[in-house]
Amino acid sequence: MIHDIQKPTISPQFTIDDIHKIREWHYERLKDATVQERIDEIRRQAEPGIRAIEKLKAERNAIQNPAGCPPPL
Repeated sequence: MIHDIQKPTISPQFTIDDIHKIREWHYERLKDATVQERIDEIRRQAEPGIRAIEKLKAERNAIQNPAGCPPPL
């Protein structure tokens, strides 16, 4: 079970105490989660990053291989 706990407030200086707050928040959120729940949560959180990477790759390929040009060997 993943607990719905409010994210900690991080100071503008981002101190070691902020790191401790984040680690504690993360632990409390996932302490009762099963392995599968943890995997599902990681995948859910990673999805926007994966989509952004795929978009950048597609843009790069469009620049490197314009339409009508054969792909490089």
